[in-house]
Amino acid sequence: MDKILIRDLKIFAYHGVNPEEKRDGQNFIFDIDLSVNMTKACYSDDVCDTVSYAKVIKTVTRVSTEKSYDLLEKVAQVTADAILNTYPEVFRVEITLKKPEAPMKADFAWVGVSISRER
Repeated sequence: MDKILIRDLKIFAYHGVNPEEKRDGQNFIFDIDLSVNMTKACYSDDVCDTVSYAKVIKTVTRVSTEKSYDLLEKVAQVTADAILNTYPEVFRVEITLKKPEAPMKADFAWVGVSISRER
């Protein structure tokens, strides 16, 4: 199946279980796969026949910054819900949400979650 891919979308937000995470914020990195039938767009060369990744990025940014959540799982879920509710052409969304600045005493590139949701 066809996919639209968004990689390493960096968004500054205020999620986490620690008070300083909600106060100071940090970067979150999104990798998003959207399963979409792109056949029409492949022939028409018209953005109206596909899902605009620019619009999806605006949706993800809005949803992930309008509220503060404790868990990455919740951020990923509300993001997936927003994409599926806003873009009916998307029948499956896969999100990996990375937290590279998680306040832990360890040497790591990032911690995160991955979810898949479909209609």
